[in-house]
Amino acid sequence: MAKVALITDTHWGVRNDNKTFYDYFDKFYFDCFFPYLDNHSIEHCIHLGDITDRRKYINFQTADMLHKQFIKPLMDRNIETHVIIGNHDIYFRNTNEINSMDQLYKDTNLTHLNIHSKPSIIAVDGLEIVMMPWICQENQEDAMKLIKKTKAQVLMGHLELNGFEMHRGAIMDHGMDPKIFKKFDLVCSGHYHHKSTVGNINYLGAPCEYTWSDYDDPRGFHIFDTETRELEYVRNPYSLFRRFNYDDTNKTLEQIMEIDIDSYAGCFVKIVVKNKNNPYWFDVVLEKFEKAGCAQVQVVDDNLNLDLIDDEDIVDEAEDTLTILRKYATQIDANVPTKDLEKFLFGLYQEANSLER
Repeated sequence: MAKVALITDTHWGVRNDNKTFYDYFDKFYFDCFFPYLDNHSIEHCIHLGDITDRRKYINFQTADMLHKQFIKPLMDRNIETHVIIGNHDIYFRNTNEINSMDQLYKDTNLTHLNIHSKPSIIAVDGLEIVMMPWICQENQEDAMKLIKKTKAQVLMGHLELNGFEMHRGAIMDHGMDPKIFKKFDLVCSGHYHHKSTVGNINYLGAPCEYTWSDYDDPRGFHIFDTETRELEYVRNPYSLFRRFNYDDTNKTLEQIMEIDIDSYAGCFVKIVVKNKNNPYWFDVVLEKFEKAGCAQVQVVDDNLNLDLIDDEDIVDEAEDTLTILRKYATQIDANVPTKDLEKFLFGLYQEANSLER
């Protein structure tokens, strides 16, 4: 019996190499991920794609952080590591041949690091597992042949399947038919950042938060048992996107001054103003947030502007690009079906991501 750490969509270099994420990753990997692997004597790790964020390049500091925070700690522990290539790792759209991991590690002597840019099969503790990287024009035929002929019952990949949530509430309306993978007892995939399970298919979800779309949506990694084929979820206890409700009703200045802001340091913060009876007191609180070292502080006035009442509204107030495009498609008066317009805009978004910023 072996237990395998499964992690995916780590996106080193996210948000234009924003250094806030380096510190956030430090807390997750060195206070959560690696301590868990050490405490449970984990000897195998599979990364299911999108280890890096940008398709066209990686800057030197991000490459250094990837090595220090992930690759080197794995190698120092002699953990047999397999990295599946995802769509964010490849330079061209129609081939996985040029990818970030090969460029960084192909000619190194890291004997425990295995990079999978082509469909293949590995064995862990005698269990055969299909390694399925991003399926593109070049490898699609080989991928389908392997899926059809293999007797392996477990597949790990970076798949774009129809009908699953990319982010919470955002369901993918195109992609491959999940029925293609019905022969497998267990399918685990990266690509969509929201953790979900339908039948035999498990989208593992990202380990960390990257945008406001991830707010209050659980993040973490999994442990796969090769004998029982069960998945254990280990949640990331750290949040980067935080909400703070401000209401000074029936409060004194002393109570306002006692508010603990330190836990918000390094975070992206939305201050939701429920009631602001004393503007000076609010300015005191706002100044405390600014001095606490938050990555970003934004104020949402619940009373005057949007009547925000729950977490989903807060996410809407800090929309990611895909959410904005989707809402635009539903509101515009066009002579094409909304779904077709959404698909077109999503294609433009994907194309923009493939270009150098």
